[in-house]
Amino acid sequence: MITVILADDHKMVRDGLSYLLEASGDIDIIATAANGKEALECAIQACPDVAVLDVSMPEMDGIEASAYIHDYCPNTCIVMLSMYNNPEYVRRALRSGARGYILKDSAGEELVKAVRTLAAGRRYFSSSIEEIIEDL
Repeated sequence: MITVILADDHKMVRDGLSYLLEASGDIDIIATAANGKEALECAIQACPDVAVLDVSMPEMDGIEASAYIHDYCPNTCIVMLSMYNNPEYVRRALRSGARGYILKDSAGEELVKAVRTLAAGRRYFSSSIEEIIEDL
């Protein structure tokens, strides 16, 4: 089983994505968080295989949380979940230690694939993000 923590400040999004990931059969959501600070606390306690972090959250955004999680749990792969395909966000996410970046508008289709890909030691990006990375 792939262990995952999921952080998003919108409960409905968290619940929907949790259901989607758990339904895959090989992914276990071990914790959810409503902000980056909670995500960091959950990660430090469990050091999951994968952390799915919303970029824009209160108290501590996903990119800042990613950097801390990367420091405390270097074996945890981080995928950012965002509605922003802004090159600056992508650049900051990669610098923070994230190994993936997917857009919320395609998260339903891509999230399970992204989690499995990161857990296998590879990187995963939405197709429009791949174009941005080529330009970085």
